[in-house]
Amino acid sequence: MAKAKDLVIVESPAKAKTIEKYLGGDFRVTASMGHLRDLPKSKMGVDIENGFEPQYVPVRDKKDLIAQLKKEAKSAKTVYLATDPDREGEAISWHLKELLELPDGKAKRVTFNEITKRVVTESIQHPREIDQNLVDAQQARRILDRIVGYKLSPLLWRKIKTGLSAGRVQSVATRMVVDREEEIQAFQSEEFWHLDAHLSRTGEEGGFVARYHGQGDKKQELKSREEVDAVIAAVQDAAFTVSAVKRGEKQRTPAPPFITSTLQQEASRRLSMTPRRTMSIAQQLYEGVEISGRGSVGLITYMRTDSLRLSEEALSAARAFITERYGPRFCPAQPRRFKTKAGAQDAHEAIRPTDVNLTPEAVRKDLSQEQYRLYRLIWGRFTACQMANAVYDNVAVDVSAADHVFKANYSELKFPGYTAVYEEARDEESDELKNPLPSLSQGERLKLEKLVPDQQFTQPPARYTEATLIRAMEEKGIGRPSTYAPTISTITAHDYVIKEGKYLRPTPLGQVVTGLMKEHFADIVDLKFTNHMEAELDEIENGKARWRDVLEDFYQDFNQEFEAAESAMDGVRLKVPDVLSDEYCEVCGRQMVVKKGRFGYFLACPGFPDCTFTKPIVVEMPGKCPKCGGRILKRTSKKGYVFYACERGTDCGFITWDVPTKDYCPACGKTLFKRSGRGPLKSFCINEACPNFVPEEKRVYQKKSGAAAKKPAARKSAARKPAARSAGAKE
Repeated sequence: MAKAKDLVIVESPAKAKTIEKYLGGDFRVTASMGHLRDLPKSKMGVDIENGFEPQYVPVRDKKDLIAQLKKEAKSAKTVYLATDPDREGEAISWHLKELLELPDGKAKRVTFNEITKRVVTESIQHPREIDQNLVDAQQARRILDRIVGYKLSPLLWRKIKTGLSAGRVQSVATRMVVDREEEIQAFQSEEFWHLDAHLSRTGEEGGFVARYHGQGDKKQELKSREEVDAVIAAVQDAAFTVSAVKRGEKQRTPAPPFITSTLQQEASRRLSMTPRRTMSIAQQLYEGVEISGRGSVGLITYMRTDSLRLSEEALSAARAFITERYGPRFCPAQPRRFKTKAGAQDAHEAIRPTDVNLTPEAVRKDLSQEQYRLYRLIWGRFTACQMANAVYDNVAVDVSAADHVFKANYSELKFPGYTAVYEEARDEESDELKNPLPSLSQGERLKLEKLVPDQQFTQPPARYTEATLIRAMEEKGIGRPSTYAPTISTITAHDYVIKEGKYLRPTPLGQVVTGLMKEHFADIVDLKFTNHMEAELDEIENGKARWRDVLEDFYQDFNQEFEAAESAMDGVRLKVPDVLSDEYCEVCGRQMVVKKGRFGYFLACPGFPDCTFTKPIVVEMPGKCPKCGGRILKRTSKKGYVFYACERGTDCGFITWDVPTKDYCPACGKTLFKRSGRGPLKSFCINEACPNFVPEEKRVYQKKSGAAAKKPAARKSAARKPAARSAGAKE
């Protein structure tokens, strides 16, 4: 009789494949594909009157998988529940144990902070019991969000419009964007001036610029042209003299390794990746990628973490690599250890490569472009955090004229240190002058070339980007690492917030919903209250609070607010203001408004139902249709992908994923196109009869195989964006 195998249940098939290779023939590794049991979608599913008892049901479309897992679990000697190492993963393991009816002696819990052979085999040898505190914390969050969502959302449907949703974290995130917009609208701009003195050494060509600082020892801000003119009059004919020269070294320390929030922020700034996309690619790197000569390898540690802790093994490996690759000067005397902020769960290490010797260049050929770029970011940040400081020679010069002081600073890199590998991106650039300074000495007379006044106005705070909103949520304790990306996706999907370029702007709908929430559910959208609830969940996880007690305390106040709101809003229905466009109705002449339907935004006559005229929002591109010479319009498919088509539609049939340019082919005179995407993009001619025609396979696309490489043969195919874009598909 064949020996019974041990069963290991993970969450994803990719991870299962990698782990099965590490464990060998005595183990069978399979995937649960996430949750197999959850609260029902059709009703609240929480018995509030009976201690908030949840009513879990099997996920409807996973009946076959559940049956298969029950069969495999029954024949297995031991079942290792190896779902993700966080609250959600702990809860999935608990649900699996209950659903598969596993006795305590048969079910073992294991976690993998990284998918490497060493960690996987060590974890299997040291299983533990399911941590009920973690499970209870997840249950409390799930029930809390269910109560808020299933009570508030129907209220929004009745008072504003159907299809809306409210949530404990998403409503606060929306409020943050709305509050920032209100702050911008209320901002009163103030005038101020810079005054720059262009100076040179006597008898020398070229010079430097010093900016006005103030009079005597006091810094003075110039608020008007009159104040600027007064300074100019005072110093115009005065002697400019170097009153102080300070030279010294300035050191910059590397940024700490990534945690979830900082990874999402940096990927947004550097790679233009959305938080959701960042986490999806990071999940792939964590679960395992096929590497030539090594098989499937997990390249990074677990990516949902708020801890800056690094293992001693990782520190030693990094220091050895840095010394060998860059030299002893680049490796500090002691390893760097970073302090995790108060309130962090510290359950896992920071995000780092599992093997620092697997450089991005070494694995580049085995990774997709997105995987490579994100891995390079993670690898570089981790390696740099263990390198020596960057050292700069810094010179600061004070120049005096008639008791007025102008200042100039300049820094020059002396030793690159960690910047040889990685330098952190910044959200905003400083307006500080950066110009090389000659070798000056105290008391030296300078020649004034000219004085240049520059009028400026204070600017309102910038709208949030995805990166800055995540940073603000983290700073204010709103949500946890696993919730940042889905929260931003939710508020944009529900049309509460839209993305304009890289900035997030609230819609009129988002402002109306937030106004209702602030008036009637102040606690739910209060940032301090939400932070307090996150702390309560942490207390449950640490075994210091009971989850039912936390829910009871919350529900008493929430239910009172809810009943008061229903009473106060009896018979009230709020109207969402229309967004006016620059177009006018071709039937009745009214100014058209922007509406959103199943397939995106469009223009509609505000006279509905008397006037039903609508039209698409047209964005005309440069160039002309290469088939008929008509206008090329930018379109969006039902799936949200952008493509370009002739204005004549099926009468012409031209459609492409490539971007039309304003340039024309010198040989045939037709519009040149370029591939979509970032980076240097070379334009090309798609006219097959032209001597400059560039075939599709030579248009710098990444090669894809099979059906994924097919071009969109008809207008309706634009609903699915192919991996390789076509340049001239027909209807």
